[in-house]
Amino acid sequence: MICNNLYDEVLMRPCRDGANRLKIISGYATSAMAFHHLEKLRRNNLDVKISLLIGMCSVDGLSVSNHKGFQNIVSSEEYKNKFSCSYIYKTPSVHSKLYIWFKNETLYKSFIGSANYTQNAFYHQREVLAEITDKNILDYYRIIETDSIYCNELETEDLVRIYNDKNYYKKHVHEDTEDMNINFIPKDANIENAVISLLDKDGKVPRRGGLNWGQREGRNKNQAYIQLPPDIYKSDFFPPKPQHFTVITDDSKSFICTRAQKDKNGQCIHTPHNNSLLGEYFRNRLGLSNGAFVWRSDLDRYGRTDIVFYKIDNENYYMDFSVQ
Repeated sequence: MICNNLYDEVLMRPCRDGANRLKIISGYATSAMAFHHLEKLRRNNLDVKISLLIGMCSVDGLSVSNHKGFQNIVSSEEYKNKFSCSYIYKTPSVHSKLYIWFKNETLYKSFIGSANYTQNAFYHQREVLAEITDKNILDYYRIIETDSIYCNELETEDLVRIYNDKNYYKKHVHEDTEDMNINFIPKDANIENAVISLLDKDGKVPRRGGLNWGQREGRNKNQAYIQLPPDIYKSDFFPPKPQHFTVITDDSKSFICTRAQKDKNGQCIHTPHNNSLLGEYFRNRLGLSNGAFVWRSDLDRYGRTDIVFYKIDNENYYMDFSVQ
C-alpha cells in the first residue's frame, strides 16, 4: 500500500523504469492535473501517452472550466498525440480509481485505490493506492471504455451535462442550467476572491513587465504575466508553484496557469505552455492588435484597471474582467 509520495510512486516512477503508456479510470479529474502531469513528464524527457476516462460524468456532469481545459490539451500541438480524455456518459456511473501502466503493449504495473486524478488528491489529501497484479483489470477497463465518448466529439455536450462552475462546484445543479453558459455572478456568491491591479505602484502599466513583459528585443511582444500583490502571493489563495490551476474567464475562455518568478511560491501568474496567451487575451479584450504596447489609457478607455479572481477550489478559478 502506498500512502506517501503518491505522485512520484504512481505517476512518475513507472515511466522512469521504462513504461510508456498510462491508462487511467478516475471518478473525478481536473484539466490542471492533466497538464501538470504532462508538463512534468516533458520536462523529464519521458515519452508517455496518457488515456484518461472520467467516470462520474453520467450523473455529475462536468464543469465548463475542466471541459474546456481538457479540450485545449487534446487539441494542443504539444500534447494532441500524447493525451486523450473521454467521459463516461452511460449509467451506472464509475467511481473507480485505476492507474494501469504498459511497456508498449505489455501490462507493466497497475494501481488501485482512493486517489482521483487531481492535484488535491495527489498533493493535499490523505489517499492510498496499492499495486495489484490481477490481469482482469484490463477487461474492466475495456468494458468501461465502451461507455465513454471523447471530450472533443461533436456529440459530447449532448450526452454529458456541462455546467457553469458556480453550479457545478456549489452543487446547485438544476435542469434549466444552460450548457456551456458561464453565467457566473460571483458578487452574489460567498466565494473567496482577490482584486489584482494591472498597474504598478505609480499607477501605470509596467513598461517591461505585466501585460508588457514581451515588449523587448527578441521576445514575442504578447508575452505577459499577472503580477500579484504581496498580500496575495504570500498567502495560500493560489497554489504554490509548480502546481497548475485552471482559470475560466467571464467571457468563457479557459487557461491553464501556474505561479512563476522570484521566490519559491511565485509572485506572478502566467500560462506556462505559452506565455503569450494572457497577452493575446487582454489585448483582444482591450481592442488592441497583437503585440501592441498596453498603456494606462487603453485600460481607462476599456473601463477598468484591475481584475478579480474568485477561488472555486485549489485547482479552479474564475477571472472577471468585465465592464458594465
